[in-house]
Amino acid sequence: MTVDLSGAEWFKSTYSQPNADCVEIAHLSCSAVGVRDSKNPEGPALVFSADQWDRFLASEVWQR
Repeated sequence: MTVDLSGAEWFKSTYSQPNADCVEIAHLSCSAVGVRDSKNPEGPALVFSADQWDRFLASEVWQR
């Protein structure tokens, strides 16, 4: 899936420290979710469909 991320509004978790290295998330207009490395905002980003993102959030993998 190719998505234009130029207008995306990226954010970090409220649990993140201001200068910490984290992932950033963007809810995209195409009902997808972008994920990128906060240390490299101009670098590559992963894009997940809303369904894929919902399944990820429902899993226990990220909660460890």
